[in-house]
This record gives sequence, C-alpha cells and structure tokens, in this order.
Amino acid sequence: MKSTFSPKGTGVALITPFTKKGAIDREALQRVVQHCRKGGIDYLVLFGTTGESVTLTAEEKVQVVSWVREASGKMPLVYGLGGNNTAALVQEVKHVDAHIFSAILSVSPYYNKPSQEGIYRHYAAVAQASSLPIILYNVPGRTSSNLTAHTTLRLAQDFKNIIAIKEASGNMEQSMHILTGKPERFEVLSGDDNLTLPLMACGATGVISVAAMARPAAFSKMVNLCLKGKFAEAGSLHYRIMPITDLLFSEGNPTGIKAALSIMGLCTTAVRLPLVEASADLMKALRKTLQANP
Repeated sequence: MKSTFSPKGTGVALITPFTKKGAIDREALQRVVQHCRKGGIDYLVLFGTTGESVTLTAEEKVQVVSWVREASGKMPLVYGLGGNNTAALVQEVKHVDAHIFSAILSVSPYYNKPSQEGIYRHYAAVAQASSLPIILYNVPGRTSSNLTAHTTLRLAQDFKNIIAIKEASGNMEQSMHILTGKPERFEVLSGDDNLTLPLMACGATGVISVAAMARPAAFSKMVNLCLKGKFAEAGSLHYRIMPITDLLFSEGNPTGIKAALSIMGLCTTAVRLPLVEASADLMKALRKTLQANP
C-alpha cells in the first residue's frame, strides 16, 4: 500500500495509561487520545519510549491499537518499532498492518553500540523489509550511540521510503548538517520539546512530542506558527510551555507526563517497574506550573 503520510506538524508520543493495579486503562487511553485530537495534534506515535513499549506484552499491544483506533478517528497512527536484533526486527516490520499504520518510527539500535556502518546496514534491512515509510529515531541518551549526520544523509539518499528523522541528540550543529544536505522529500523532526522552535527556525518541519500531550492546543499552534515563519508569535507559546517541559523530564519519561495528565484528570500516575511514579515534590511543582501556564 502506497502511503501519502507526511510527518510534518505535531506528532505525539502517546503514553499507555495503567490502572493502579497495573492493567491498561482503556478509558484513560481514549481520553488522552481525544484530548490530543481536540488540541489539533496531527498524528500519534504508539509504542515509543513514552508508551512504555518494553513492558507491554504482544496481547496488550493488540488491545492498545484497537482502543486507540476507536478514539482517534482519522488521525494517522505511527508504529514505534525498534530493536538491537536486526533479523528479529525485520520479521516484526513485515507484520505491521499497513491498513492501520501510516509509518514506522524506528529507534537506532541500542546496547550493542554498533559502528556507523552497522547502523546503516541495520536501517537498510528495515527499509527493504517495510511496506511503510520509515522515520529514523536518533536518541543517543538512550541508545549509547549517535546516528551521525553522514549516516542519516546516506540512508535518506539511498532509501526513498526513509522519509524523516526524529532527531533527539540535542546537537543543533548535527541537525543543521542534516538540514543542509538532505533530499527535499526528507523531513527533520525535533525529538526534544524545548528545541522544537529553534530547530524549526533552522528548517525542521515538525516534532514528535511528549509535552504536547499536556498542552496540545498550545504546542500544535506553536508548530503551525513556525511552519508559517511566524517565529516571534511562536516564541511566546514556546516560553509558556518550556517550564512545563522542564518538569516533565526531571524524573524521567513517562513518569513526568503521566503525573501532569493525572493532575489534569486524564489518567493515573501509574507506571510499570523499573520506572516509578512521580515524587510528591514533582506533583506539587507540576500543579503550580500547569496552573500558571494554562
């Protein structure tokens, strides 16, 4: 199936809400999805870091897909799928339903710490196996290896179904090298909420965000203003959201965003071990900051 999906705009890395007993909370999940829809979010990413994908069973993932589809309407859905066993990942990629999902977000292989050639060959195998567009995901803070600008551009040029990168290295210079050397069809997306505005000022065309779940209307408006080149207007929203974002990541992700969404009445604070729930101090700070930055 040929995809016309564009990752421009605001994507949200969706949480997986749990009950206090640890089961997936269907009603909370659908509330969060509807909250994002009403706020103008362009698409949802399932089973990323924020979705606690590594602690979900295959059966639970099937449930999540079904329940998100019920609540998301016509919003495009992106499947988060990565791993450090290339052969196993290729088999998983082949089974992602192209009738449900618009693209795959695939994190650079972690723990093994492959060379750049190893990373290139890993993504080449994924791209060759996939019937869906691929969004690269570079997040050295979690993978312990960096997907360099050179390797990113090599992949973008060699595989037409590699359509974008979620760049979360925090390295603006590296991002600019990608922006200046990329094919026109290839998009650069911010993977760091607080760097969305400056990265878009350099030529990025969107974000896959965590903070946008807490403030979808403000965040999506900021991104749309950036796409129109209205960076001064976007700046006022950026600085309103930034104090919230700082707190969301102070005790790790998705601990912070679940705490914020619980304050907003959308879900519980529950996460699965080895993650732990937000501290009383973080809850207090979030309440104050959310109230001050509506």
